[in-house]
Amino acid sequence: MEIIFGLLGGLGLFLYGMNVMSTGLQKAAGDKLKAIIGMLTTNRFMAVIVGAIVTATVQSSSASTVMVVGFVNAGMMKLTQAVGVIMGANIGTTITAQIITFKIEKYAPIIVGIAVGVWLFSKNRKVKQLAEAFIGFGILFIGMQLMGDSLRPLRTYEPFNEMLISFGEHPFLGIFAGFLITVAVQSSTASTGILLALAMEGLIPISSGLPILFGINMGTTVTAMLSSIGANNTAKRAAAFHFLFNLLGTVIFVAFLQGPTYRIITYLNPDEIPRQIANAHTLFNITTTFLLLPFAGILVKIAKRIVPGEEELGHGIKYIDNRLLTTPSIATVSAIREALHMGNVAKKSLEGALEAFIEGNQKKIDETLKLEKVVNELEREMSAYLVSLSNTNISLDNRETVNGLFNTINDIERVGDHAENIAELAQYKIDNQLIFSDTAIEEINEIATVTFKAYKNALTAMKNLDGSLAMKVIELEGQVDIMEKTLRANHIDRLNSQQCVPTSGVIFLDIISNLERIADHAANISMAVLDKVKTKK
Repeated sequence: MEIIFGLLGGLGLFLYGMNVMSTGLQKAAGDKLKAIIGMLTTNRFMAVIVGAIVTATVQSSSASTVMVVGFVNAGMMKLTQAVGVIMGANIGTTITAQIITFKIEKYAPIIVGIAVGVWLFSKNRKVKQLAEAFIGFGILFIGMQLMGDSLRPLRTYEPFNEMLISFGEHPFLGIFAGFLITVAVQSSTASTGILLALAMEGLIPISSGLPILFGINMGTTVTAMLSSIGANNTAKRAAAFHFLFNLLGTVIFVAFLQGPTYRIITYLNPDEIPRQIANAHTLFNITTTFLLLPFAGILVKIAKRIVPGEEELGHGIKYIDNRLLTTPSIATVSAIREALHMGNVAKKSLEGALEAFIEGNQKKIDETLKLEKVVNELEREMSAYLVSLSNTNISLDNRETVNGLFNTINDIERVGDHAENIAELAQYKIDNQLIFSDTAIEEINEIATVTFKAYKNALTAMKNLDGSLAMKVIELEGQVDIMEKTLRANHIDRLNSQQCVPTSGVIFLDIISNLERIADHAANISMAVLDKVKTKK
C-alpha cells in the first residue's frame, strides 16, 4: 500500500505542478498566445509550428488538442488549420519529457523556495506570473522524485519486473498498457512521467519502454475524442484526424522503424534509459509528422468519411466553447467575437423591424421576432460563459474585459427587445390599417437613420477598439436625444391641429421613444470601448 500511496501522491504533485506551471505560463504569455493563434493560415507547416509552441506553453498535448476541438467547434479555426496544430501538439508535448530527464529534482525545493519568495514580494504582475510557473516547475520535479522513491522497492519484486520485461517480448501488451494508463490519467505528459520514473529507478528496459511509449501516444487521442462528443461535425473530424494520425504513426514505427529508432537512441545515450525514452518520444512525433504531413489531405478525407454529414448554419452560438476555458486569454477573444456576433444579430433584427414598420412587411416582422429569440438565447449562453470565464485564472486585463462584456451583452439584448417592440408596433399598424402622414414617416426615417448609424458604429468601435469612432457614437446619441424631443413636440402639434389620428400618434411616439433608447444603449457600448481604450494607454 505504501507504494500505491506514494505513487498516487507523487502523481498528484506532478499533475498539480504541471497545472500550476501551465497556468503561470499562460498568464505570462496570454497576449502572445492570442498572437500565435492569429498567425494561423491554411499553411500546414505554420500550423505545425504554432501547435508545437502552444503545446509547449500549456504543457499537455491532450489539453491543446481539446483546445483545438474547441477552436474548430467555435468557428475560430478551420479543419485544414487544425490538422497542422494537432501534428505540432504531438511534437510540443515531448519538451516536458526532455526537461524531466535533466534530473534536477535535488534543486526542486530551492527552485520552489526562491519562486515563492519572488511571488510573495514582487509587485510586478508579469514577474509574479513567471514565479508561479517556476513554483509549478519545482513541484513537478518533487512529484517525480516522490514517484521514483515509491517505485524503488519494486526493484526486488520479480513478478513486477517480469511483467515489464514481457512488454518488450510482446509489444502489443506494452502498447495496450501505455494506452490504458494514459486513458486513466487523461494526460500523456503524466503517463510519460510515470514511465520515466520507472526508467530512472532502473525498473524498465528500453525494449519495454518503447511499446509503452507508443501506447501513450495512442491514449492521448481519447481525451480529444471524448471532448468532441456534442460538438459539431468539423470538431469531431478534428478528433478523428488526431486518432488516425497517431494510429498510423504507431503502426509505422512498430512495423518498420522500431529497430532504427532503438539504434539511434542507444547510440546517442548508451547507458541512460530515461534519456533514451525522452529522445524516442521526440523522434517518434517529429518523424511521424514529417512522414504524414504530405498526406494530411487524405487523412482529412478519411476523417470526413468517419464523420459524415454537413454542418448546419444558424444564428446561434458561433464562437464560445467551454473547451476554450482552459486558455483564458483565448477564451476572452472568443467571448468578444460572440458578443459582436450577438450584436450583429440584434442589428439585423433592428433593421428588419424598421423596414417592417415603414413598408408594412409581415415577413420582416416574423423574421425580427425570430431573431429576437436568438438574441435572448445568445445572452443566456454568453452570461453563463462569462461567469465560467471569470472563475478561471484570468489576467487582470482580461478580467476587466469580461466585466465590461457583462454590461455590453445586456445593452445588446435590450436593443433586441426594442427591435421587438418596433416589430410589434408594425404588426399593430398592419392589423389596424393605421395611416401615417408623409411627414410622420419622413421623421421616423430621419431618427431611425441616425439611431441605426449610432448602433452600427458602436459595434464597429467595439470590434476595432476604436476610441474616435466611439466618441462619434456619443455625439450621435446626443443628436438622437434632440431629435426625439423635437419630433415629439412636432407630432403633438399635428395631433392638436388634427393632422394625425390619435391612435397613429401614440404609435409614432412609441416608435421614436424606442429608437431613443436604442441610441442610449449604443452610447453605453461605446463608453465601455472608451474605458478599455483608456486602460490600454
